[in-house]
Amino acid sequence: MNTAQTDSKEKAHADNMGSFIGYIADIENATPEQRAQDDSISQLDGLQEGVNLPTNHIDNIRYLHDDISMRGGNSKGERLPNTKGRYGLVMVNNRAEPVNIAARTLNNDDKPPIISDTTQAGAYAIGPMSRNSDWWLVTNLKDAVTLYAALAILDSKVTVLACLNQSMFDMTLRHFSEVKTIHIIDTAQHKDALTSRLAGVNAIAHITIDTIISRLNEGDLIGNLIADADTIDLSILAWPTPEPLSSDPSKPTRYPIEAWPPILRKPIEAIAYYTQVPLAMSGQAVLGAIAHIGQAHIDAPMGSEYKPTSLIIITEGESGTGKTQVMALSHFKIDQHEKQLYSNYLSDISSWENSLLSLKGKDRATFLDENPKPPNPVTMFDDATIEPLIDRFVDGEMYNASLSTDEAGQFFNGHTMKSDTAGSALGAITKLYSSGIAGRTRSQKNAYANPRTKAYDVRMTFLLQGQRVVLEKALTDPLMSGQGFLARAMIACPEDLRGKRVWNDPKRRNDSPHDNPCLIDYWSRCQSLLDPLPANLPSDSTGAPSRIKIRWASNEALQAFEDGMQAIENRQASGQVLEYLKAYASRMAENATRIASLMAFFDGRKAITTDDIKRAFMLVEYSTAERLRYLDAMPTGEQNDSEKLSSWLVDKARDKTPHKLGRTYISNNAPSPMRKNTKLLQSELDKLEAAGHIKQELEGRMKVIYVSPKLYK
Repeated sequence: MNTAQTDSKEKAHADNMGSFIGYIADIENATPEQRAQDDSISQLDGLQEGVNLPTNHIDNIRYLHDDISMRGGNSKGERLPNTKGRYGLVMVNNRAEPVNIAARTLNNDDKPPIISDTTQAGAYAIGPMSRNSDWWLVTNLKDAVTLYAALAILDSKVTVLACLNQSMFDMTLRHFSEVKTIHIIDTAQHKDALTSRLAGVNAIAHITIDTIISRLNEGDLIGNLIADADTIDLSILAWPTPEPLSSDPSKPTRYPIEAWPPILRKPIEAIAYYTQVPLAMSGQAVLGAIAHIGQAHIDAPMGSEYKPTSLIIITEGESGTGKTQVMALSHFKIDQHEKQLYSNYLSDISSWENSLLSLKGKDRATFLDENPKPPNPVTMFDDATIEPLIDRFVDGEMYNASLSTDEAGQFFNGHTMKSDTAGSALGAITKLYSSGIAGRTRSQKNAYANPRTKAYDVRMTFLLQGQRVVLEKALTDPLMSGQGFLARAMIACPEDLRGKRVWNDPKRRNDSPHDNPCLIDYWSRCQSLLDPLPANLPSDSTGAPSRIKIRWASNEALQAFEDGMQAIENRQASGQVLEYLKAYASRMAENATRIASLMAFFDGRKAITTDDIKRAFMLVEYSTAERLRYLDAMPTGEQNDSEKLSSWLVDKARDKTPHKLGRTYISNNAPSPMRKNTKLLQSELDKLEAAGHIKQELEGRMKVIYVSPKLYK
């Protein structure tokens, strides 16, 4: 609400109040003799004069010599008949300002007084309306006097309000609860209806079997009655239990198994079942398998270029969690294919060596020129360092390879990654990933120097599975991050299922994965892609592989990719969730198009559909969430931004009734880094609302933040 609107509203309020004060100024106070005729009013006289309690009733009880006028509604200004000769009870609002008048019949509490304006929230107040003491609300004057007499013994500054009409009780309660917690009373018979009707109101209900008023009339002490009552904080009922805001890096992100198309989802689920591992571990292994196969045949679209479909995949798993068993099933056909190729190689190399032994001189030279030594066809490695693999690429011995191991410590803790050459090795890996180029720089002066220094269009996938003690150091290593190795990685840190696995189930014992139709179909597809017909193997003039350029199936598919890329871009802005993970975020879209291309290829297609790219983004988002888990972990005793903001809001709204603050005030005064950072502040407020800490609401045009009363318990 702007200043002009506020001033206008305040002026209207002042005018109305001034008009009412002028109206009641002409109505005389009831005389002591007139007050003495009404039992309840007479009792107030006794409390003020005899016990010296601040009832403040003298000026708020008038005697009506004429009918009063209606102060609101369609008949505003008209006289209310039969109000002449009654007591005029002056009613106040939550600011203790006179705003209404009720005509009370002498000693008649069964029939409600006639109220001048039933649209105006107000109550007859007994007591000083001190903000430092309790305020109670009841319906009629007689009950108010009885309750005040009992409560004032404990606290002379207590205030008891009487709404004077049952139909106006809820409206009156809500009005006064805007500035103070209001105490109300009722019986157990009406408890459910009351809590349902008034949930969220800033009030405390005291529920008893019999009415507190009747028990007071029987001589019971108010302190005992309150102590024995069922006390309900109504403000809390409308609020959920606040969720913890502290980061928990030990809690894994849910793996989106639905991201996989059925042709791959079913074998992933089957592998997870047979090996009793989390779906994430199985999914990462299958992703590594199809990347190894697919990188040899396809490239992924990325803007105006095409990128390798190689991947860097990192999965956390402790010793004994099933990493080896998973890879045995996910890479079953790859291992068989490699084994057969190696067997053929041994036969070929034996024949080649035998032929060479029988030749001498010129014949030997001619043979070597026409029959070069057969290269080792193995492309799956589990313990090699990067240098010999690059040598094989540069020497033309292979075009595609994978370093797949269930002992990632051999990679991260090996000599290469612990020596002075670690930066160079990581740079070589990221270059392989991004451009498919391998290179080496060595002296060409010695007699055995190899003139080859570069290899183009080569592919390398990394599937690294290891223990937390290994991966945790790697995921927080500045060199790993700075060189871009981790920025390109698909990361998963699934839960540890040890202690939850079943080994003595006869059904499991007799159920072989090699009889599972989903795995059989998966392996069959892997075999056909590993050993395609020669006609299906495009190559260039040198015999090197010429990979298929996967395209977009439609403009809608391309748009879905670009929309996903834009969403990632937006989340890198200042104050957004990926602000401090820009290097990683910038690779998310590229990983998505690589994965989508592999999905299409495995399904026998050469184009990415909208469905493919949306599925791929789900897997990338999962990996990002896992990466953020390590970034979100705060040092012991240190609060994250959400905790800082929640604590600050609780403190600043502590003395407010109800607990609320203006959005503008929060923006200008919130703790860093949220202060005056609109996007970050809104992001954190949304998190707090989702966690049940706050509610964001509009009051007119003003944005306000309500703080959960449960945070004060």
